[in-house]
Amino acid sequence: MSWQAYVDDHLVATGKVSKAAILGKQGGVWAASSGYNLSQSEQDAVVRTYFTQPDSIRASGIILNGFKFMCIQANPDEVIGRKGERGVFIFPTNQAILIAEYDAPTSAGEANIVAAKLADYLKSVNY
Repeated sequence: MSWQAYVDDHLVATGKVSKAAILGKQGGVWAASSGYNLSQSEQDAVVRTYFTQPDSIRASGIILNGFKFMCIQANPDEVIGRKGERGVFIFPTNQAILIAEYDAPTSAGEANIVAAKLADYLKSVNY
């Protein structure tokens, strides 16, 4: 299965995730939903800062596709952001980082279940 199929079929097609991307931990976008364009500085922040310097992200927020989320939680297993009725979950796997955004009327819990399930699967197959 292609990386794009994971984004399209396992995240966005569920109706619980509005935008998503998979980044390689060594850099680069492996796949992204249509119109979800992460700048190089946004990619670098996700890969190099979000899981290693949680205090930094808590202070500065999460910026993805030009949109700034307030950091709700940042730890080595998950980063969570929210602003208004939008939110984001960011999960590291063995070789990648999964980003899943959601919008109302989807609840945070609904989106989290979908994103966490894919992250767990990728970890189970060593990605």
